[in-house]
Amino acid sequence: MYLNNHTYYSLRYGTYDEQSLIDLSLQCGVKHFVITDINNTSACLNFVRLCTLQNLKSIVGIDFRNDNKQLYVGIARNNLGFQELNSFLSDHLHSKKTLPDRAPVFKHAYVVYPLERVMEMGIVRLRESEKIGISTASIRKLIFTKYASYKDHLVILQTTSFRNKRDYNAHRLLRAIDRNLLLSQLPEDQQGHPNDKMIPVEELQEHFKSFPELIENTEKLLQQCSIDFNFDNAQLNENQQIFTENKEDDFKLLSQLAHDGINLRYQDVVDKTAIYERIEKELTTVKRKGFVAYFLINWEICRYARERNYFYVGRGSGANSILAYLLQITEVDPIDLDLYFERFINDYRTSPPDFDLDFSWDDREDITQFIFKRFKNTALLGTYNTFQFRAVIRELGKVFGLPKSDIDKLTSGQLPAHEMDDMHRLVFKYGNLIQGMPNYISIHAGGILITQKNIHYYSATDLPPKGFATVQFDMHIAEDAGIHKFDILAQRGLGKIRDTVSIVKYNQPNADIKDLRACVKEFKEDPEINAMISQAKCIGCFYIESPAMRMLLSKLRTHDYLGLVAASSVIRPGVAQSGMMREYILRTRYPERRKQAHPIMSSIMPDTYGIMVYQEDVIKVAHYYAKLDLGAADVLRRGMSGKYRSREEFKAVEKQYFDNCKKHGRDDKQAKEIWEQIKSFAGYAFAKGHSASYAVESYQSLYLKRYFPLEYMTATLNNGGGFYRPELYVHEAKMCGATIEAPCINNSDFQNTIKGTTIYLALGYLKELEKRTIQRLLESRNFDGPFNSFDDFINRVPISADQAAILIRINAFRFTGLDRCILLWQAYFKLNKKTAVDVQSKLFAPQNKKVNLPQLKTSKLEHAFEQMELLGFPLCSHFELLAQQPDNDLTHKDLPSKKGKTITIYGYVINIKTTHTSNRKRMQFGTFLDRDGGFFDTVMFPQVASKLRFRGSGIYKVTGKVVEEFDFYSIEVTHMDKMDYIQDPRYAEDNPQTIHRLDKQTSLRDRRLGNSTGKRSDEVNMN
Repeated sequence: MYLNNHTYYSLRYGTYDEQSLIDLSLQCGVKHFVITDINNTSACLNFVRLCTLQNLKSIVGIDFRNDNKQLYVGIARNNLGFQELNSFLSDHLHSKKTLPDRAPVFKHAYVVYPLERVMEMGIVRLRESEKIGISTASIRKLIFTKYASYKDHLVILQTTSFRNKRDYNAHRLLRAIDRNLLLSQLPEDQQGHPNDKMIPVEELQEHFKSFPELIENTEKLLQQCSIDFNFDNAQLNENQQIFTENKEDDFKLLSQLAHDGINLRYQDVVDKTAIYERIEKELTTVKRKGFVAYFLINWEICRYARERNYFYVGRGSGANSILAYLLQITEVDPIDLDLYFERFINDYRTSPPDFDLDFSWDDREDITQFIFKRFKNTALLGTYNTFQFRAVIRELGKVFGLPKSDIDKLTSGQLPAHEMDDMHRLVFKYGNLIQGMPNYISIHAGGILITQKNIHYYSATDLPPKGFATVQFDMHIAEDAGIHKFDILAQRGLGKIRDTVSIVKYNQPNADIKDLRACVKEFKEDPEINAMISQAKCIGCFYIESPAMRMLLSKLRTHDYLGLVAASSVIRPGVAQSGMMREYILRTRYPERRKQAHPIMSSIMPDTYGIMVYQEDVIKVAHYYAKLDLGAADVLRRGMSGKYRSREEFKAVEKQYFDNCKKHGRDDKQAKEIWEQIKSFAGYAFAKGHSASYAVESYQSLYLKRYFPLEYMTATLNNGGGFYRPELYVHEAKMCGATIEAPCINNSDFQNTIKGTTIYLALGYLKELEKRTIQRLLESRNFDGPFNSFDDFINRVPISADQAAILIRINAFRFTGLDRCILLWQAYFKLNKKTAVDVQSKLFAPQNKKVNLPQLKTSKLEHAFEQMELLGFPLCSHFELLAQQPDNDLTHKDLPSKKGKTITIYGYVINIKTTHTSNRKRMQFGTFLDRDGGFFDTVMFPQVASKLRFRGSGIYKVTGKVVEEFDFYSIEVTHMDKMDYIQDPRYAEDNPQTIHRLDKQTSLRDRRLGNSTGKRSDEVNMN
């Protein structure tokens, strides 16, 4: 009876979800109704799923509007009608054009116009599929119009957007947020009517008792509409099922590729019996489950990447597959690592294994372009950005017109309860209600859908700026509908590897650099590389450079590939928070402790000493310890992946677990402990193949870092660094033997460059230097050779005085031998304030003004402060900038001899991590560089952290007790002070060269120098 019903996917309009709409309809005795969100189909697939579960008929449509002005409601008669509506909406969303006043002809969908719209347009003839919608408010108008005689075309159109007054109030607030207006300024035409509520069906029919044909027509329309998706067996229907011409040829191709891969992967293996058995087992299962085309599509993507010489990593549970290894989708040998096949695919699994394909951050777009061109029905996967509590509070504060000071206190939780008034309480009341509602649709990090039918069969699509159509539902809906996503992800680690190879070729043309794919096994056995791991000397290397990983590798004394595979998963929160990380370290270091493991657990997981580390360990324990079947184990898998939509099925498995443990005589206390460990894995654990894939890339990075450290650090900087700020990678390059030079107009490029052992920092690091300035500089240098003087530069490169000043201040003209102060004077007199313009090359060099200046000399410290301002960090040690030098020379090397003692040590902070205890008390971990450039780590427990605060980047005087755990030393902080830097010498009163004394009328001096006041060390922002 209700043809126009909104959920909160009518973004910044609706106020409740799909299930709430279903519950409301059941309460009102409504058997059939249509979900029709405003210019959106996000809720449709899940609505159909929920209706199927509750044995309800599902009908979907779209409420088409221009700037909240309702035009018409489209209602799909069937799945093809849904596709028609989606295609029509998508066309307008892609082109950003307004919707037409009258809908096109739909073969499989109805169009319902509100009576007011029909009257406004003066429609005389209606198509068979077009209806006139009459609401309880417009029924009084009907009898006074000619449309009262259009009896066959009249239906009830009662919009529902709210359940109660609270929903309506929230709706108005959402509309005000959407329009960026005060609530008092919200126009009526931008909000719904208070009566847009669902009322009992008998009450609705009472309104139309004088027009029984409306009730009859509405029921007839609803009877003719239905939509269905086969959620029970969807994975065999919705995805692209055929890669070649037919399924038989697909299977032949997959079999051929697998057997061809044996010569590549196992040419040195004499007895290949186990290999052939594993291949046949997987081929049989993949064919039976209908995943053949899925494998071939991934193979095609990887083949294209290899043809383009793109580095990539295949990971996820698919790395447990020998087929993936043979097809070169992954680099992990599942036989060598004894990877658990049932984690990969089993008869209970309804979704295919995950293939997360990582590409370099700047190669991924080309890969995405290839997929969209190669496969017909393709779209990016959507995701929902929801209203977060603090953001909602801030938005509501603005809507209610609160002063900024009040809003800041509300969002930070610093407004005491006794100072709150009714307005403040309203902000919190509706903030709690709106929190978690979808705010806008965004793009999933890497999910791509390739379907058998047209993508609009499932959803309307948006067109984000990058130009790839994006569906309006998320990964959970896709999985429920059986639509497989192909994860095409980006990471900078692969860019580092790729660029290092290129840099080595030009910086060391005679170097013997190994094939990074073919030589992984050799890298794993290299004692030099394994020594780097055991000593945690992994700065810049993929996944193993963070303070937490450096600590773990040190404690484990990790010295081989299998150890690194385990460490990659042990570091995950599920293992760490359950206490299994500490136990794993103990059993790794002290073999006698391994005897404490339960015999069954030891037999299930001998490589990890009876401790659950990987996702498949949890599945094994559930299967072998608790005797759960693989169907229940697959529920655990989805639970650990964070993909289950409801905790009900997880609770059912929990009950089955304990029932089975009791049945098989397991110790109650032990069974409970193991279940708590299983639960801790939810959303955090890695599959072993996934960790192994990460470890392969780590070894490739380690090889390059060990044998080509300067080239590797240059590539690291050029790919945006990694876990740390660029400054640390510059420091690491110095520790590896590099000479670091500030940007230079004759040697620097847009990115960092290396010449021998000298790294020239990038012109792109100069934050205020415009890209067009860099482009002009590089074009002139590439075409006409290096610059031989400042005059030569300004004659060849169109540049403004302001832009020239940036290059001068960073000392980019140091080859001239002229001090920056002299060059700044020259720039002012020779360039004035003119804006740079592109001109043709000059036939004769102009005669520039000559300036007679006093002898000026810039000190090293002045250069350091210029570098801090322009680059974000100095090229000298921060210790050289202290106003007062440390009163001791302790470094990280002294910590072992000071164990148990309270010491004071000085360090430059490079990383701060804030966390909270189980009772929400704040803790902080700090990582520092000492005066020799070595690392030391600190911890502030809640009692200290409540009193002390880090105050940005700089050197700190740290006092605390030296503690040791598993040979890893750190400091438990009891007191900490930030050290002052010297006064900026550029602006010191006693500096005769202080540039801000120049005439402040010039833009050069005013904008670049005169207004500067110098920065204390605690004012320098961390990157």
